[in-house]
Amino acid sequence: MEQDIINKTLAFYTEYITPYLIADYEGESFHLFDTIHFAVLGVILLIILLITITRKKHSEKNKENFRDTVAAILLVNEVSWHLWAYFYHEWTIQKMLPLHICSILIWLSAWMLIKKSHRIYEFAYFLGIGGALQAILTPDAGIYGFPHYRFFQTFIGHGFIIIAAIYMTLVEEMRPTWKSLLRVFAITNIYMVAVYFINSSIGSNYLYLNHKPPTASLLDMLPDWPIYLLYMEAIGIVTCLILYIPFIIKDWWDNRGLKEAGSDRLDNIHY
Repeated sequence: MEQDIINKTLAFYTEYITPYLIADYEGESFHLFDTIHFAVLGVILLIILLITITRKKHSEKNKENFRDTVAAILLVNEVSWHLWAYFYHEWTIQKMLPLHICSILIWLSAWMLIKKSHRIYEFAYFLGIGGALQAILTPDAGIYGFPHYRFFQTFIGHGFIIIAAIYMTLVEEMRPTWKSLLRVFAITNIYMVAVYFINSSIGSNYLYLNHKPPTASLLDMLPDWPIYLLYMEAIGIVTCLILYIPFIIKDWWDNRGLKEAGSDRLDNIHY
């Protein structure tokens, strides 16, 4: 009896699970901006909208539970990817070290959520939202379309990087400053130099610093190496400035309100 259950379980796994886990996936490849892609983007947007709507209604315990849950999702999702890559012989130091911006920010975002680290938040806000947004809009999913494991893993990882940063902004009321932007710019450029030399040493291409990726990407629209690195730098700066615009507007509005309040108080003084 027990052997029959085991055999049926193995048969079910082999027929219905394994085809969506194997590295040599034979199903439908990923198609940019098809119905499935829009549906996943819609789910991520819906979560962000729910966070926005309910941002003032969470108790401290609920906030802690949410942060811990998102941190767990990020970590479990990332660890599962490394296990999958190892099991299917896809794990190499040239591909799987956590050196891409989004890869390292998954670990940092989890730490930010657990410890409420504002210093990490600065990087999660500018680099996390900017990098992960590009990754979910133009994911490097290749042959792994829905419902393959890698399809879900890609969108869960990048989607929750964005969700984590937005949550800390709206609910925990963290915010970057101009000094944050300068710190992110300086440290990121130092990091890029270090990664360039790591790439040169081990034959990798983390951050696409040494050459363009072999698959089609937005970098194909830019000039050849090394000129496209300057474009990447410019795009990164513009992206960070765009992400800072809401805080520029907020600061302007708050200062305007303070000036008006000051004028009102002066008008009420009777000489």
